[in-house]
Amino acid sequence: MRYDAIAINNQDNVATALRVLQKGETVLVGVGDGTMAVALVEDVEFGHKIAVHDIATGDDIIKYGEVIGRATKKIPGGAHAHVHNIESLRGRGDLE
Repeated sequence: MRYDAIAINNQDNVATALRVLQKGETVLVGVGDGTMAVALVEDVEFGHKIAVHDIATGDDIIKYGEVIGRATKKIPGGAHAHVHNIESLRGRGDLE
């Protein structure tokens, strides 16, 4: 099966785009051993993240089964998840 995006762990709430994705597409996301369809609400560049479901402001961003950041505002399912709506929690040094 050919996927448009992948998420490594079933707990992940973001997936990584395997190609340029266009607003309005319904993309196939490989999640762990399963598959899900996500309707895109905006364009997403290759290698960038998409929200696989709605993420509330302040919620953890989970990738590879690990918390990698926090949502700084609501991220709708199918939206681009990146530095404009995620605060990194990795390698900052001020969050010990």
